[in-house]
Amino acid sequence: MLDRLDHALRARPERPAVLTATRTGATRTAATRGELAELADAFAAALYARGLRAGDTVGVAVRPGPRALAVLLALWRLGLRGAVLDPGAGPDVLRARLASARPALVLADAAAQAVAGWARPLARRAAGLELPELAGLGAPVATVGRRLPGCAPALDRHAARSGVPPRFTGDGDADAVIVFTSGTTARPRAVVHTRASLAAGMETVSALFSGGPGDAAAATAGPVLGGTFFVLVPSLVRGAPVALPARSPRILARQLARLAPRDTYLTPPQLRDALREGARFRGRVWTGSAPAGAELLGRVRESGADEAWGVYALTELFPAAAVESREKAAYEGAGDLVGAPLPGVRAESDADGQLLLTGPGARHRYLGEDPDPWVRTGDRARLDGTGRIVLEGRAKDMVLRRAENIYPGLYEPALHVPGVELALLVGVPADAAGRDGDGASDGCDHGDERLVAVVQPCHGTAEPALRSALAGPLRRMGTAAPDALLFARIPLSGRSRKPDRAATAALAAHRLSSGSGSGSGSRSWLGYGSWPGSGSGSARDGASAKASRARRGAP
Repeated sequence: MLDRLDHALRARPERPAVLTATRTGATRTAATRGELAELADAFAAALYARGLRAGDTVGVAVRPGPRALAVLLALWRLGLRGAVLDPGAGPDVLRARLASARPALVLADAAAQAVAGWARPLARRAAGLELPELAGLGAPVATVGRRLPGCAPALDRHAARSGVPPRFTGDGDADAVIVFTSGTTARPRAVVHTRASLAAGMETVSALFSGGPGDAAAATAGPVLGGTFFVLVPSLVRGAPVALPARSPRILARQLARLAPRDTYLTPPQLRDALREGARFRGRVWTGSAPAGAELLGRVRESGADEAWGVYALTELFPAAAVESREKAAYEGAGDLVGAPLPGVRAESDADGQLLLTGPGARHRYLGEDPDPWVRTGDRARLDGTGRIVLEGRAKDMVLRRAENIYPGLYEPALHVPGVELALLVGVPADAAGRDGDGASDGCDHGDERLVAVVQPCHGTAEPALRSALAGPLRRMGTAAPDALLFARIPLSGRSRKPDRAATAALAAHRLSSGSGSGSGSRSWLGYGSWPGSGSGSARDGASAKASRARRGAP
């Protein structure tokens, strides 16, 4: 598909390719299709002039946009392997990742270098970032785009283009990209996609966006809003310009109103932020990278979208499944319905209930490990009677309470009643949750956990009404009903701003042990604090909690 994109850009060079938004939400052309092709040619010539050849690795620390896309096209053309680097990972992690990938060169834009160099004190004060100087981590660095003081020398955009291969002539088994996902500094975890698997993933996204046969002409009728490569590349191939989402939720809402995109791809946090600003949607809206419940997708449709889709995807296989809001809302079983596997994707569960996936778009291997066709997702899941994937939670998120294994993902969808923006079930150590109101132990064994429902209300939702709305779903959880209900803003982490379970569990443990949750009985479904502050909430006294446990026969 990247070969097709290179050809498509040159066919209509005058047309807009990448769009951005002004403060008023008005559309601005960041690059035409011809400018994007020219930039890719210049980058390819510069890399070739530096002696880089097929199979070499290039680190990439460039923000999404025209330059990043041009870098991808240049790497693809020369058969180079790109290692996606995040300077915000911290010096120890980044140093370990560089040692693992061993890039011959690191390409970085001025912003990535600035916050790690001369602007480091500003970044530390403003966002608490402690970033390393890229140039001091063992690999040569070249600046892509505008060069600011203190940056590495710029990549030579005027290098001779004679002799540069017009395209890579190797096969699809060659490595295309390395994406680091997790792992310790001793053993960084990195996903390796070949040219074949990367192309297959983009083809799947293209088919998903096309809406079926005969829809290709309609796809070019309007712009697409989204910032990932898996959105940019298929859309540009079809002739549609792509608008990068504004970072400010208020400007994003204005951008949506001005642009009226036919297809929109935003992460769940971006959707929630935009809805909070009164954003209106149209056409089809897609979301992924973090859980998206039926309630969020329903709000998107209520805000004007014709369709709202949740996409289940992993770095190891993008995308794997998709489900539209109405199908998701109609599902009444336990767990989170994420849809049927997309064409070419096979899904199975192993003996422990972990979801396994494979298909043409699956990663080839993890860096330093042997190839494996099956992706072990870490998600517990089952396939329903029609073959759809139903998630039951992350295996590592399991909560152990009184010898009962509780998988939060099996029950969290039920917490997303109208008025709930986010909800998690987390485990906290029983001793961190404190003791009953009279000072007696709650009966949990040492090392056992308490299950806490942490709920983030939508803006303007009254806590008493929300507690009442949650009472039914909490009762229906049976033996998995939480010990406490806490209203709080759920911490987010990472570039995709996923709910941070570890930070949420720490927040719950602190609130329960600090006294704002004192006196809570087991499974009392209490509201600790008031939204959005941490004021006092109602609680059953310890005697009542003990009586409740005695009636249930609990220890």
